[in-house]
Amino acid sequence: MAHKKEELKEGCYGDEVREHILEFAENGGYESIPEDEREKWFTRFKFWGLFHQRDGQESYFMMRLTNASGILEPDQLRVIGEVARDYATGPVENPEFGNGWIDLTTRQSVQLHWLKLEDVPEIWEKLESAGVHSRSAGGDTMRNISGCPLHGKAEEFVEAGPLLERFEEDLRKDDALANMPRKFNISASGCTVGCAQDSLNDIGFEPATKEIDGEEVRGFNVCIGGGLGGRQPRAATPLDVFVRPENAYEVGRGFVELYHDYGNRQNRSKNRARFFAEDWGMEKIRETLQDEYVEFEMHTAGEDFREEYTYNAGRPVEDGQHDHVGVGDQKDGQNYVGLSVPVGRLPAEDAIGIADLADEYGSGEVRLTRRQNPVIVDVADEDLEDLLAEPLLSEYPAEPSPFERGAMACTGTEFCSIALTETKGRMARMLRWFNQNVELPDDVGKIKMHYSGCTADCGQAMTADIGLQGMRARKNGEMVEAFDIGVGGGVGEDPSFIDWVQQRVPADEAPGAIRNLLEAYAAHRSDGQTFREWVEATAEEQLVEFCEPEETDFEAPYMADAKQSWYPFAESESAAAAAADESAAPSDD
Repeated sequence: MAHKKEELKEGCYGDEVREHILEFAENGGYESIPEDEREKWFTRFKFWGLFHQRDGQESYFMMRLTNASGILEPDQLRVIGEVARDYATGPVENPEFGNGWIDLTTRQSVQLHWLKLEDVPEIWEKLESAGVHSRSAGGDTMRNISGCPLHGKAEEFVEAGPLLERFEEDLRKDDALANMPRKFNISASGCTVGCAQDSLNDIGFEPATKEIDGEEVRGFNVCIGGGLGGRQPRAATPLDVFVRPENAYEVGRGFVELYHDYGNRQNRSKNRARFFAEDWGMEKIRETLQDEYVEFEMHTAGEDFREEYTYNAGRPVEDGQHDHVGVGDQKDGQNYVGLSVPVGRLPAEDAIGIADLADEYGSGEVRLTRRQNPVIVDVADEDLEDLLAEPLLSEYPAEPSPFERGAMACTGTEFCSIALTETKGRMARMLRWFNQNVELPDDVGKIKMHYSGCTADCGQAMTADIGLQGMRARKNGEMVEAFDIGVGGGVGEDPSFIDWVQQRVPADEAPGAIRNLLEAYAAHRSDGQTFREWVEATAEEQLVEFCEPEETDFEAPYMADAKQSWYPFAESESAAAAAADESAAPSDD
């Protein structure tokens, strides 16, 4: 029997949904949706990037945008900022971030909150006039395509831009493939840094080389079935397929169609592509692709460049690029400047300000990274000093602290109905506290700390030096927000996921636990040893002992229940409290 979600999507999904959204907007907004049909329509709305916010925020919506591989063309960031300023304001201010801001996502795009349904037509008109859209940004469909944010700008072994553009224009815009069994992530990268994190995607294309008929050919190796969440993470498995750049689209489309046709539509907790790949196995998938979906003869895998990957790979800074923060060289002799936006939240006026700086010092184009940061591109040598001296860059520096540089955080209970803890405000406060209370060795330029509000792991805690996942715990007889703390995650040549060293640590004791762990790292590491290398060389029982929870002078806000902290939520038991004893929360975005 098909899952209930399949029934809700049946008869109206994909592009057709847009007309219904416009109709509801014009007929009074949220109130025009019959109460007994809201679950159905909210499921459908997601295809156009429109998500109803959590219980207690009735009539407010989040809109997720889509821009393949993080490219925001001139004026697009400015228009997004203007929409946030004019429409994305809540009933009260967030105590940490105020009102009217954008969230940068780990799939290189943007989310806007506190939107009213009746404003959506105007919002779409403003965004689409600049070439920004929200189609296929949510729901059971192909999500924002990810890739190296500097493709076409930085050196690449194989050019990935044409493949990314074709995925966007010909595959994601094909309405016949809109209704997938579950959300589906695609990535492609042509550089040898590994910054698209292809191993975390449902299908990833990685640069490779292979000798064919005596000729050395550049192209892509294909891997499938990667993903995080539910404490069941998988690194994508090599499919043992090498494709020339001109054939890569056909293989990507073929696997999308295969999953669309054969994927599980009954059990949503087991129907992501990673489970499908595990159930079928690589051999059956290759044979089915070849027999039913791909017209050319596929080659076995070529030689990859994973041993060169440095992006979030836990390797020393001198080995190569580990993020896109700071000043870097473009292949045309100009420069890019990556800015640090801790936890990925930008006030609208600051987003507009960054767009202004991109116009003044670059080409106006801004690229977004998988680490929730913006990159200003096409900056001439003679303009670098002036750009770096701009006042706004003191707020979003190109040379941040190790903690700010490595920080990521998901949405959390502020808006997410399955999250168990508040994330962004707490992480912002923790970063300031770590800056003041933790001293790292001079050669440690980064500590990648990722925070997810639940086990769905939208904040990618599983791939961090120090991963935090929201939980609930009892302290002094009361239910409080808490963390599970894990260490040693990262991607690179051999993707690894964190090992848990403490569980259900009350939120006011977690900063002390992390400080104790980092002080042990500073005291016991070998010269030049990165945090991930140190974790791999240290016995698990020692790591548990080092990461001892401790109360400190850190002021932990929202300890009791962040869902009731500042926004006027409904007066009912929160989802966090109800899920306190569950080991995993489902991801249904």
